[in-house]
Amino acid sequence: MSTPTAAIQLIVFGERNRTDFAGVLNDVKAAGFPAIEAGNLFATYGEDEARRLLAETGLTVCGAHFGYGEYADDTKLAGHIAYCKAMGIRHMMCSGVADTKTIEGYKTSSALFNQIGKRLAEEGITFNYHNHAWEFEDLGGGTNGMHVLASETDPSVVKFNIDVFWVTFGGEDPAAFIRAHAHRAGYYHFKDGKKDAAGNPVFLELGRGMVDLRGAMAAAREVGAEWIVAEQDRTELPHRESVTISRAYLRDSLGV
Repeated sequence: MSTPTAAIQLIVFGERNRTDFAGVLNDVKAAGFPAIEAGNLFATYGEDEARRLLAETGLTVCGAHFGYGEYADDTKLAGHIAYCKAMGIRHMMCSGVADTKTIEGYKTSSALFNQIGKRLAEEGITFNYHNHAWEFEDLGGGTNGMHVLASETDPSVVKFNIDVFWVTFGGEDPAAFIRAHAHRAGYYHFKDGKKDAAGNPVFLELGRGMVDLRGAMAAAREVGAEWIVAEQDRTELPHRESVTISRAYLRDSLGV
């Protein structure tokens, strides 16, 4: 059984990430999170300012998250790798593929992910693919995007950043999914929420939605979870209140 570390994805803070980054980090610290996941902080705030604010709050950075286009652009990718190496970040996340609607789109992406995964591994960084719900949509013949990614990528260099809400929303059990991909699992997004009357996602603080977070945590510990990152795409509550609720759930209910 592993002892993972808690962190938070800064997406929940929305526009404040651009207008009040110091306040965002203070809220994260006040909530009790020891680490954050974000994009390239040097590119957004400048290296000196990013380092200063992190030092003031004592926060570390567990991972860097970018869209597919950032990985398909070699110049941008090189910059992100340099940033991660300078900060000692050992996990890079990718959201998205070349085409979410075709098997070929996933195969094309898989080939790129294998190349990038090998390149990052040589730099001491792990490449992690972040799932949403659409990877679980049938592409024909009972095949979905996750099936293609799992079969077409090298598990030694392409890992999964498992988002337990989107696994649930996509119609699968997160604990079973984690165990099925144990050889790729180590970095997680713990997200909660529900479906509204129209079937759209509603994002909620941890412990307030439909996701079996306890079951997911048990499975994650079994397979060696390193990071449990709270992620909430948006909230209706004041930011500090929202992240404090999620941090308390991780600590008091899940033991992280």
